[in-house]
Amino acid sequence: MNAARGKRRATVDPWRQAVLDGWGSVRAHRAFGYLPGRLYELDPRVTPPEVWARIAGSGVGYHPKRRAESAEWAWVFAHCLLHAGFGHLDPRGVDPADIVTEIDLSESRAIDKAEPHPAYRAACCAVVDQYLSTMKIGRRPIEFPSASSLSDERTAAAHWRDSAVPVEYRRDDPPDFLISGAAAAEHVDHQGCFAAGIAAAARDALTVAGGETTPEGRRPLRAWDAALSWFVSSYPLLGALAAGMTVVADADLARGWDIVIAAVNAEAAEIYVNPLAGLSQEEWRFVLGHEMLHAALRHGERAGWRDPYLFNIACDYVVNGWLVELGVGVMPDGLLYDPGLKGCSAEEVYDRIAVDLRRLRKLATLRGRGRGDVLGEPLSHPGGAGRYVDLDEYYRNALSTGLAYHLNSGRGYVPAALEEAIRAMDQPPLPWDAQLAHWFDEHVPAADKRRSYARASRRQAATPDIPRPAWVRPEETARLPTFGVVLDTSGSMDRTLLGKGLGAIASYALARDVPRARVVYCDAAAYDAGYLPVEEIARGARVRGRGGTVLQPGVRLLERADDFPADGPILIITDGACDVLRVRREHAYLIPAGASLPFRPNGPVFRLR
Repeated sequence: MNAARGKRRATVDPWRQAVLDGWGSVRAHRAFGYLPGRLYELDPRVTPPEVWARIAGSGVGYHPKRRAESAEWAWVFAHCLLHAGFGHLDPRGVDPADIVTEIDLSESRAIDKAEPHPAYRAACCAVVDQYLSTMKIGRRPIEFPSASSLSDERTAAAHWRDSAVPVEYRRDDPPDFLISGAAAAEHVDHQGCFAAGIAAAARDALTVAGGETTPEGRRPLRAWDAALSWFVSSYPLLGALAAGMTVVADADLARGWDIVIAAVNAEAAEIYVNPLAGLSQEEWRFVLGHEMLHAALRHGERAGWRDPYLFNIACDYVVNGWLVELGVGVMPDGLLYDPGLKGCSAEEVYDRIAVDLRRLRKLATLRGRGRGDVLGEPLSHPGGAGRYVDLDEYYRNALSTGLAYHLNSGRGYVPAALEEAIRAMDQPPLPWDAQLAHWFDEHVPAADKRRSYARASRRQAATPDIPRPAWVRPEETARLPTFGVVLDTSGSMDRTLLGKGLGAIASYALARDVPRARVVYCDAAAYDAGYLPVEEIARGARVRGRGGTVLQPGVRLLERADDFPADGPILIITDGACDVLRVRREHAYLIPAGASLPFRPNGPVFRLR
């Protein structure tokens, strides 16, 4: 009987065991392993029953009367610890208006703890819940609101204090964290401990992905793996990119594909490195950052009609300049770098370097001389990565998120050209017809209207006997705006291109009140069609010739015509298979997407899609 009673007394309360199991699973998580903390019971006599848990200083207290499963307790405890890791308990980073109880930060006798303002508490909880939803820890209790998207708790709290907390972020229960006093905040660095835990978790993830282990069960990080984990844990600008990239280090693969140092494939999100390159960890940081920017900025797809290798060289100059300016790692010897190209885009650098092809063929990328390190197809290897559903969306989100975290965390400035390139990814380029419309607005002025009693306006019903002047256009032909069209009618021209180009020209001419346009057909010779009404252009032009492609006589005809205005712009429609043109007045080119001109154009080029 006494033995039975002893066993009965030793039985653990199942609800308390659920609390302990939830706390143990959270403390076992690598990200929370460096955070100081202890678990204790709150006094149920003074703690409201709706309180689950509360973090204050280095301790997490829980309500002993609460009944829940261990997965729910794990979620609650992770929520509280994230408040500490995000710095919500530190009064030094909190606006005084966000602290309900006044704390004197200048004296050592500051109040030990204080409650946060309801607006600040709601914003902090929203940010923590959003982050916790990505960690997959425990299960959210049903009475807690679902995670919402909120990037900056301090800005949101300042706005909500002046207005009101939105309904979806409003929390009516008592706060689950207390702001520490100045002395206590200086004693424990919660943010630093949490950062160390995140770094350790990233290293463990890379260890598991690598598959190699030491006798102790851990895989020693190689230089390129340590460089990649550094981006995840310590460099938010490229951290999201690094988390989704895979480093493939295979000497046989590198030898077979002539990879001297590294290459990248954006479609497979893989960086191929040569493990025999002999670089330090700092140099591998530079190399991996270089390849990640190649992939994220879609340099392989942006080449378009340009020579792929020369455009790769131009992108190398730009990317290396950004990384040197950002201070990411150490640039290995022999890479392409020119301080004089600072602030230039890859397209501008391409135009500069394309004039000296003989010298540029001797330059080397990270893959080697004469070979681009931006690959068009994934390299086959055991365990190859799958392909993303929408690459543009993935890389755009990764870079945009990284830029936001980089700027909000005070990590320093980003080169202006790099920031513009990242923000430009969120804004799709204007279609060719919108660009052509802007060109018309700039170079083809609209006809000025005037009022005249020669033509009566519509009268008001209340005063039918009062005449009013109507808007009229000038009737002098010489004063009306016009433009010239040099149309390539050679045999290589696609009829679809002709139809789209002429239709766009007619629609914009009508929008600008242009009654006629001067049209010249060119193939083996120039055929002057004179001034054609824009309605006739829209119905389709009568094409003559269909022989070879010589456009310069047509341009010269318009420039020397006495009845063509001296300031009239010229629009040249061709497929790119033409002679070298010299145009002395304002002009533009309309060519198919993917085509290129055999010379460097001085006017804008619109690519029809």
